[in-house]
Amino acid sequence: MTTPQTGAAADKTGPLACLKVIEMAGLGPVPLAALMLSEMGAEVLRIERADAREPPLSLPEAYDLDRHGRFILKLDLKRRDSQELVLRLAEKADVLIEGFRPGVMERLGLGPDIVLERNPALIYGRLTGFGQDGPLSRRAGHDITYLAYAGLLHAIGRQGAPPVPPLNLVADQGGGAMTLIAGVLAALFQRSRTGKGQVIDAAMVEGASMLAAPIHAFMAADLWSDRRGENLLDSGAPFYDTYETADGRHVAIGCLEPQFFAEFVRLLPLDRRFVPGQYDRTLWPEMRAAIAGRIREKTRQEWADLFASTDACVAPVLSLTEAKDHSHNRARQSFVRSGGLERPAPSPRFSEARQTLATAPTAADRQPAAVLARSGMSESEIETLVRSGLFGQ
Repeated sequence: MTTPQTGAAADKTGPLACLKVIEMAGLGPVPLAALMLSEMGAEVLRIERADAREPPLSLPEAYDLDRHGRFILKLDLKRRDSQELVLRLAEKADVLIEGFRPGVMERLGLGPDIVLERNPALIYGRLTGFGQDGPLSRRAGHDITYLAYAGLLHAIGRQGAPPVPPLNLVADQGGGAMTLIAGVLAALFQRSRTGKGQVIDAAMVEGASMLAAPIHAFMAADLWSDRRGENLLDSGAPFYDTYETADGRHVAIGCLEPQFFAEFVRLLPLDRRFVPGQYDRTLWPEMRAAIAGRIREKTRQEWADLFASTDACVAPVLSLTEAKDHSHNRARQSFVRSGGLERPAPSPRFSEARQTLATAPTAADRQPAAVLARSGMSESEIETLVRSGLFGQ
C-alpha cells in the first residue's frame, strides 16, 4: 500500500527510510531509478544544472515524474564553489547516481575518486549506454541504439518484417534503471558488512543483454533461432501471438504449456488433433490460420469473458488508458492519482513497510536555504551560500 505524500519533506516511510541519495539530473533511466528509490523511502536530492537545456519532451511539473519526490537544487556546476557544495553534500549522502557520458563528472571535479576521498562509504552509481570504457563508451545513444548493439532489436519483430522498437522499456528502463537499482542495493548490503563504498558501472547495453540471458541459453542449446519471428516467444509460435478480433481489436494468446493449450483448444474450439501436435512445426501454419479464423468471429470482450476464469492464458490487449480501469488493476490499486496525474503505483510492495507516493516538489523542496538546512549546515553558512548567487532559479 502507498501513503499520500505532500512534497519531498513529508515523513518518509518504506524500507529505505533515512537513506540519503544525490541524483545528478539527467534524462531517462537515472530519474526513474531516483523516483523508485524515493518511493521506497529514500530522501533524494536532485542536482540540476542551472545552464541545462530543457528536454524536447519537457512536461508540466504536475506530470514530471523526473522531479517528483525530490528536493531540488539548481547549480552552475562549472563554478568551483558549486562543485565544492556538491562535495560537501556528498559527504553526508549514502548514494550518488549519475547518467552522464564517461568523463563528464571528472571534468566537473566530481568524479568518483574525488567524491569517495571525501566520503569513503558512498555508493557511487554510474549509468551509461556502453559502460565507462571500451570503443563505444563515449558515443551518444538511446534505447534503440543499445538494443541494436545487444542483438535484441534484431530479435524483436515478425518474420519478414523490420525489427520493432519496444518503446524505451528494455534498455533504458529494464537494462538501465533496474540494473542500477539492483547495483545500488547490492552495494549497500556489502557496505553494511564492510563499511566501504564503491563505484557501480552499469551499462544499458549490458543490462539489456542480461535480460536476454535465457534466450542466449536457448540458442546455445539449439532451441532458438537467431532469426526473428521463428521462435516460441517472438510470434513464431501460433499459440504465443496476438490476433485481431471481430471489432478490430486484439487478444494476446500465450498458452505455451500443453495443459494450457489443451484448455485453449477446448474453449475456442479448435480441432483436437492440434493438442498432441502443439509443438509439431509442420502444423503451425494450419494452426495459425485456424486460430485467426476463430478469433475473428467474436469481439475482444466476448473472448475476454469466455477465457476470464481459465488458465488458457488469453488476455484482451488493453490500451494504456484501458489498463487503468481494468477490474484487477482497480482491485489492487495498481494505479494511483497524484493531483491530475494517474500513474502506476509504487512497486514492488513490502509487507513490513508502507511506501510513500512521490508528488510534485513544493516551493520548500526547491528553496535552497530549506534544502541545505536538511544537510546539517548552519544558518550562517547557508546565508553566505545564498548571498553568493550560487543557486539558479
